[in-house]
Amino acid sequence: MAPTNEDHPAALYRCGGLRRPWPQPVRLALLGATGSIGTQTLELVRRFPAELQLVAVSVRGRVDRLAELLAELAAAVPSAEPPLVAVHDPAARAEAASRPGWAARLLPPGDEGLCAAAALPAADCLVNGLVGAAGLAPTLAAARAGKRIALANKESLVVGGDLVRAAVREGGAEILPVDSEHSAIAQCLAGRAPEEIEGLILTASGGPFWNRPAASLANVTVDDVLSHPTWRMGPKITVDSATLMNKGLEVIEAHHLFGLRYPDIAVVIHPASLVHSLVTFRDGAVLAQLGTPDMRVPLLYALSGEKHWPLATERLNLIQVANLAFAPPDTARFPCLALARRAGETGGVAPVVLNAANEVAVASLLQGRLRFVELPAVIEKSLETVPAGSPGSLEEALAVDREARRVAAGFIP
Repeated sequence: MAPTNEDHPAALYRCGGLRRPWPQPVRLALLGATGSIGTQTLELVRRFPAELQLVAVSVRGRVDRLAELLAELAAAVPSAEPPLVAVHDPAARAEAASRPGWAARLLPPGDEGLCAAAALPAADCLVNGLVGAAGLAPTLAAARAGKRIALANKESLVVGGDLVRAAVREGGAEILPVDSEHSAIAQCLAGRAPEEIEGLILTASGGPFWNRPAASLANVTVDDVLSHPTWRMGPKITVDSATLMNKGLEVIEAHHLFGLRYPDIAVVIHPASLVHSLVTFRDGAVLAQLGTPDMRVPLLYALSGEKHWPLATERLNLIQVANLAFAPPDTARFPCLALARRAGETGGVAPVVLNAANEVAVASLLQGRLRFVELPAVIEKSLETVPAGSPGSLEEALAVDREARRVAAGFIP
């Protein structure tokens, strides 16, 4: 596919600072409470009870786990009001309604409940910790309602970057990145003017296989794929890290967040995961953000309104590190990175198809129906099969998403 959208888009992230004062306390609506981002957000709410308050929370179906997390929060902050709760799965919502005190706090099931939580008038900031394209609708709802959005759901921008841009403009919303790489870039850009920026360098851990011989990849197991060397994440993003698709999705995300052309966004392998990303400036200066791998740091940077609040994390010891190694990505062994970049450059429906086919392929791999080395072919064939176009609405984007999933499923052996 030939590149078609190489012009700079309007940047979704405002590197000159927030448009309006950060409230105190910040009232949070949290989507995906039982996932990695969700549990770490709740940890921060317990750590900073005067600064962060939870007013709404969502879960797909793990009601028991959500009850445990809310009980921990209530024990740590007894004065806090119980949040409103959105349970996506209807059967699980019925179970939640039977719990003492829950029925009056339940939002509608399905996407309606997610969007209601995201746009809740009582909330100042949405923390979107959902996984996959399911995060797009609530991101749009929060943007149209003018919320601050701490965005950990990169698929919102991969699937609907142009739609999110229009919704942010319509509602006067602000987007704060939570991905460690994009948060690193945001920290490097603090107080800078957009015209000073020359390019971005996203670092990738490389996952568990970055230095494995190509021939050995045919025999890796699901357990091997899920054994990430530096980060502890959910299964889907861990698979994406192993295939380098996660970095490809982050390239598309960076394009929308920071308004740079794809050729100006580079990727390097950095197995230590200590340099989280870099920004190059027009005078040749390069700024980097470093730290030990801990997702609470970029998450708190967003929730604090881009402040560095005190946090007990492992401090980086440069003497012990001694050397910081980098390597170019091998797109022959890991073609997903090149597929993602090509889809981003093509624009239109291509990123939607890329993401949908990848979600189908990753689910099939986790179910043992697809080998690791077979995953890129499912995505490439899907990109070649689904007709070109340009979704102009959420409904059109979701229709493309459904068709791409149907097509991708046909390529699963």
